Amino acid sequence: MDPTYDAATDDYRHSIRSFLSDNLPADWRGIHHLAPEEQQRFTEDWRRLLAERRLLAPAWPAEYGGGGLSLIEQVIVHEEFAKAGAPIGIPTDVLSIGMLGPTIIICGTDEQKRHYLPRILSGEDRWCQGYSEPDAGSDLAGLRTRAVLDGDEWVINGQKIWTSHGHLANWIFVLCRTDANAPKHQGISFLLCPLDQPGIEVRPILNAAGSHEFNEVFFTDARTPRDCIIGNPNDGWRITTQLLAYERGGDSTTVPLVVQAILDRLIETARERGRVADPLVRQQLAALQTRSSVLNGSGLRTLTTALSGSPLGAESSLSKLQWTELYQDITVAALDILGPDAAAHLGTAPHVPLPPDAMGDTAPGGWVTHFMCARPASIYSGSNEIQRNIVGERVLGLPREPKPASAAIPSA
Repeated sequence: MDPTYDAATDDYRHSIRSFLSDNLPADWRGIHHLAPEEQQRFTEDWRRLLAERRLLAPAWPAEYGGGGLSLIEQVIVHEEFAKAGAPIGIPTDVLSIGMLGPTIIICGTDEQKRHYLPRILSGEDRWCQGYSEPDAGSDLAGLRTRAVLDGDEWVINGQKIWTSHGHLANWIFVLCRTDANAPKHQGISFLLCPLDQPGIEVRPILNAAGSHEFNEVFFTDARTPRDCIIGNPNDGWRITTQLLAYERGGDSTTVPLVVQAILDRLIETARERGRVADPLVRQQLAALQTRSSVLNGSGLRTLTTALSGSPLGAESSLSKLQWTELYQDITVAALDILGPDAAAHLGTAPHVPLPPDAMGDTAPGGWVTHFMCARPASIYSGSNEIQRNIVGERVLGLPREPKPASAAIPSA
């Protein structure tokens, strides 16, 4: 691992800081300080500016609207935006630009790259992810949503759940079983499907914090063209593992910055409440700070590996394990320090879970929201129990857990 950046990157980092200084409002303190009706207007205008400056997808090839920059330059963009509390895109861009786009670049055809990538950057196509099902969450390969070819179209029937930002999207990349007789990991295809059609219903799910991010999606004879598939039929599991590597480890250096910002607010909260003199609180904060430093070091190690030309692999599960459990433990410590005041939801809540601007203030309302949003962090993107299996088997080389006898996938 190399914990330092090359001196040649300093000029580029300075240029990004200048861009942020010149284009963010003079009194910028994070998007959560804007009124709700102003937040959407700001993010849409800001996104258009980033697209014009080719900062939405800095490392995508320039021929598709990306910045054509190096990986290290992309990391610098994301780090400086995180430090400034500036958003990079809108909520669906986490999936559109952060996950699907890189997957198309690696696994898609030239025609798919030319068609989908510019539409993602323009905002014309906004994507959500159709993976989890009521009976196929961590065991994703047990999914039952089916797709069959009918002439030149796939016909999809089934249900997806926990679909983040599905109500804001107009397309969904969806895993479907296309061969019921194949072993469960081998009969899956990665399809692209328009959401705006009679055969699809999106139903909202409110989370414990009272916000609407998740949805159920029901497919009833929904249709998508035959060529709306990434890879070959029944090759979807390979495509999926590629995409999940981006989801679990793609923000290896920026997530540590955001987690550290939240920890800094926790230390500030402890000081405001006169708790830093308590030796047990100091010990707790020191342990959290140590873990935050380890998370940052792990992120730099992942970046060093990526710069060597190696793709993100099973090691990305380590990042997901580290940051989600640290995030949860920081919020638990916050409620311990707040004591009975945690029952009073006062103060500015964060805009979204784990946002670039991290935390509105140190009042109880923000901490309670963070606490509730941190709970599912160890479940989404594959539960942490699954991540530990991945690390044990694929990183440490431990023997696989015994599997039950294989059985045919039951009909939906």
